[in-house]
Amino acid sequence: MFEVSEEASGKIRQFLEGREGPKSIRILITEGGWRGPYLVMAIDEQKSDDEVIVDRGVTFLVEKDLFEKVKPIRIGYTHSTLGLGFTIESELPKRVEEVTAGCSEIYDNCKKVTR
Repeated sequence: MFEVSEEASGKIRQFLEGREGPKSIRILITEGGWRGPYLVMAIDEQKSDDEVIVDRGVTFLVEKDLFEKVKPIRIGYTHSTLGLGFTIESELPKRVEEVTAGCSEIYDNCKKVTR
């Protein structure tokens, strides 16, 4: 399943309007550093191993293997205190790791230094 909100579709069409070169939007995975892998969008041309989805006049491309791993994909457009932008939701597994030290460890180390 692949869903695009009406507002997201309109914003993408507006972006592509009058643009030269490729006019397809590829959904691809990026490693993302500490937060783990996540999906992003880029302009690209169709390849032989792509799943092709056309929604409201916008052509989306997703590598077939990736699409099977992360579907459903939902693309939206958000208005938040952080600004405006696209959102991509999927079933892409999130990496969960503990990245903070315990408070007691920090406190004990500080006491050793200050004594």
